Amino acid sequence: MELSLSDIIRENDGRICKVDPEATIEQAAKLMKDERVGALLVMNEEWVIGVLTERDIVYRVLAEGANVSTTQVHDVMSKDVVVVKPSLTVHDAMQVVTEKRFRHLPVVSHGRLIGVVSSGDLTRRIVAEREGVIDTLYDYIYGTYPG
Repeated sequence: MELSLSDIIRENDGRICKVDPEATIEQAAKLMKDERVGALLVMNEEWVIGVLTERDIVYRVLAEGANVSTTQVHDVMSKDVVVVKPSLTVHDAMQVVTEKRFRHLPVVSHGRLIGVVSSGDLTRRIVAEREGVIDTLYDYIYGTYPG
């Protein structure tokens, strides 16, 4: 049975790092540092309205010479957010992040944000799955398979 995003969210304890759209870039950057994350969901109450990434800060603030103390998150966040359902498989989610060139997928169930899955989360799961298959085949071929 193929893993779904709800499995990854359960493993991550549903951790969600978010920021208010009115926060300054300086506040957001400190939050990213404290939480040890490369992106924050920008939320207006319960709704995801954007994603702020390290890249957004570098390209749209620092490289443009904008002031981090006065520039607000909503001015530089990525607004094209794709949300996915928790039933989406890991492989299908990887296809979404590859095609759309996103690194973070907010996961929504019944209109409520339940977690975020990163491309790193997806890659780790796919690699672990493939390593398991390789180990099983190796054991089978060399006679160490318990079955």
